[in-house]
Amino acid sequence: MSKLKIAIQKSGRLSEKSLELLKDCGIKISTSNRKLRTESPNFPIEVLFLRDDDIPQYVEQGVADIGILGENEVWEKDKNVAQIRQLGFAGCKLCLAIPKDEIYTDLSYFQDKKIATSYPRILGKFFQEKGINVKIEEIGGSVEIAPSIGLANAIFDIVSTGSTLLTNGLKQVETVVESQAVLISNKNLDAEKQAIVDRLLFRIEAVKQSSENKYILLNAPNEKLEEIIALLPGMKSPTVLPLAEKGWSSIHTVIKEDTFWDIIEQLKALGAEGILVLEIEKMIL
Repeated sequence: MSKLKIAIQKSGRLSEKSLELLKDCGIKISTSNRKLRTESPNFPIEVLFLRDDDIPQYVEQGVADIGILGENEVWEKDKNVAQIRQLGFAGCKLCLAIPKDEIYTDLSYFQDKKIATSYPRILGKFFQEKGINVKIEEIGGSVEIAPSIGLANAIFDIVSTGSTLLTNGLKQVETVVESQAVLISNKNLDAEKQAIVDRLLFRIEAVKQSSENKYILLNAPNEKLEEIIALLPGMKSPTVLPLAEKGWSSIHTVIKEDTFWDIIEQLKALGAEGILVLEIEKMIL
């Protein structure tokens, strides 16, 4: 039987999150005595630990069948691969920053300025679309130091908290794009490997659905059932069971994480009591 080869970053936060996702999908991966490749004993998958900026090329060439990496690397390398799913973790921003004492009004500030970056393709496309001419200085690392040593007037780089910018006398002035981890695929997988990808995607979807939803149980007065049910459509509709105490029912349902607190407040206002909130381990739609 064929094994699906998946490339993930060999170290760092994205690597840890990728391995955690596979674990949540029930796929066992040995990470002791970390090697550059390892196989799962309970799923037809082989993991290749690579540099994240090499993953698009390896997936395009078929060395790896699929890969997990940041969207920013997919955009920058611009290889002929299929982006098949955003994964919702390892979010970051790619921003423009200038010396903190400079006065900034808008993007016209960058006209004819030199900008240091490790992402020349993304940056060049952005300013081309804006009709602004800039000079791009491509460097591999320590981008933040470029203005202070006279290499560039500004930088374009990944920004998380902004503390590194401040330490180097810079300030963020524009967010160009936001990125997160994605799953990419070779465009010419055979039917057997595509079937394994579909199995993996099914598991990923169940894991992501569970993280985005909460299971709740509550007691509700019968005279308010219709109003409460209108707030709780659930996956199809809430489960309603009569309680031993007359005039009351128990309601079981699933609600979205991002609307959770607003709905809980409305339930309380309608007289709901004994609200129990549970994490969902897996959720199959």
